[in-house]
Amino acid sequence: MDRSDMLQLQLQQQLSLAKSVRHRCNEWIFRDVPSDITIEVAGVTFSLHKFPLVSRSGRIRRLVAEHRDSDISKVELLNLPGGAESFELAAKFCYGINFEITPGNVAQLCCASDYLEMSEEFSKDNLGSRAEEYLESIVSKNLEMCVEVLQQCENLLPLADELKVVSRCIDAIASKACTEQIASSFSRLEYSSSGRLHMSKQATCDSDWWIEDISVLRVDLYERVITAMKCRGVRPESIGASLVNYAQRELTKKSSLWNPSGQTKVDFVTSSYGQEKLVVETIVSLFPVEKLAIPISFLFGLLRSAVMLDCSVACRLDLERRIGSQLDIATLDDLLIPSFKHSADTLFDVDTVHRILVNFSQQDDSEDDMEDTSVFESDSPRSPSQSALFKVSKLVDNYLAEIAPDANLKLSKFMVIADSLPSHARTVHDGLYRAIDIYLKAHQGLSDLDKKKLCKLIDFQKLSQEAGAHAAQNERLPLQCMVQVLYFEQLRLRNALSNSCGDEDYKPSHQSWRISSGALSAAMSPRDNYASLRRENRELKLELARLRMRLNDLEKEHVCMRRDMQKSSSRKFMNSFSRKFSKMSFFGNSSSKGSSSPSKHSLRTDSKVIERTCTSAE
Repeated sequence: MDRSDMLQLQLQQQLSLAKSVRHRCNEWIFRDVPSDITIEVAGVTFSLHKFPLVSRSGRIRRLVAEHRDSDISKVELLNLPGGAESFELAAKFCYGINFEITPGNVAQLCCASDYLEMSEEFSKDNLGSRAEEYLESIVSKNLEMCVEVLQQCENLLPLADELKVVSRCIDAIASKACTEQIASSFSRLEYSSSGRLHMSKQATCDSDWWIEDISVLRVDLYERVITAMKCRGVRPESIGASLVNYAQRELTKKSSLWNPSGQTKVDFVTSSYGQEKLVVETIVSLFPVEKLAIPISFLFGLLRSAVMLDCSVACRLDLERRIGSQLDIATLDDLLIPSFKHSADTLFDVDTVHRILVNFSQQDDSEDDMEDTSVFESDSPRSPSQSALFKVSKLVDNYLAEIAPDANLKLSKFMVIADSLPSHARTVHDGLYRAIDIYLKAHQGLSDLDKKKLCKLIDFQKLSQEAGAHAAQNERLPLQCMVQVLYFEQLRLRNALSNSCGDEDYKPSHQSWRISSGALSAAMSPRDNYASLRRENRELKLELARLRMRLNDLEKEHVCMRRDMQKSSSRKFMNSFSRKFSKMSFFGNSSSKGSSSPSKHSLRTDSKVIERTCTSAE
């Protein structure tokens, strides 16, 4: 539908509206009294009477008074808010005809009464005060009514904003959502088995029922509502869920921007193109500060929309920064962003992915700088940032393998993606080797120099046994790389043989454990390497203290054993000595009893003396 067709359709709608208004007007106008004034509003004429209008409207009273000499009979009201429908309701009020004030017409009545100056200054209980009373007592206490009034205010700006109809409805919506959230939080409190209060976990939050209601608003009013909710303290998760719902509602009407595998380029109508671009930029500006308040799949979908709609640079950079902060939970389908530019030479948008990886690395470095030294005292084997690095490295390797077959992918772009992560991010280089092998297979025209540059990215010591065996026979690799692979395979085989031969020896096994520990620490980040060394140092200190205590105990036991051995050996020696001494005769071999008795007596005496001497010495 072109512009001329749209104008013709609007003209037909105005004509049909004028006919219906004129028909309704003939039903309640006094037919027995001829009209003395004609009011024209937006092309629709009303044949009315001066007295009821002048008694309620200060504007019409002033117009009639200014043209009293010329006996004015026709008045045209330009730019009346709400058009002919609003004036019809105001005229009915002037004539005393009852009608119902609803959320669908209260905003029009507030603006029309202000335009026609139907205030308390000219008549008691005038239209303006009636509309204000309904707005304060009825509409402001109901969220759905406030949303309906805001919808009506979309065509009444800026007057509805000047009369604070919009701001009052927005404050009421934000206050109601915050109250519902607090009430829901209290209802979810329950006592645990230990007697402490805690929040029960629920799959869905009942207090977020307003998300669907406010999604019907125009983007400028929706922006103001979300801003007011953030100021009131509504949960970031609820804000994020509302943004996701609104974006999917507004952006999936004419195009499929949320399908990661969809690569079709859609030509938009200019008005629709500008509207969707405004929606994307507005939603990005409303993102909560919290990291996980927005699902990463939605962030990637919005990034595709931003690239496709050519949104502002600030909008795309903000999306890339937010994606980079939680890239470790992304999937391969998320990273496969199609190139929407007609002049693009690649199938996928490699430049955007590179900027996301740069944001991830910078965010990781900044977090390392901000963390306190107490982090190094942690007993966990790996910090969350290190595990995130491992996950992202696998993701990048899979992404490289996916984009490698593209014949138009330049070597520089491939290498900059492969080299975007720090060296300690990859513990095993099998994925990187596989991606490089696919690239070499798809780009067989590379020179030897380019092949050497590309293969320098691989650390052949970090290849598994299967990958090393494949690389040793891979003719696509440069000869120097194949030699390196064979050399490291020989080293690995030699170490395996030496370890298998020395399994029963304590020292070689301890040495091999140290080697493996060093290899693990080399694969870790400097921060985690430092934490690992701190833990190992503490363990060694505790082990040394235990060994010292054990050594002291052994020394005490040794001293006691030595005393016992000396005591027992000395007694045995003296007993054996005394027995041998008793057999010896210093006076020759005498058979007489007299001669033998003195010698035995003297021996016994000497033996007792020696024993007493030893006992006193001990």
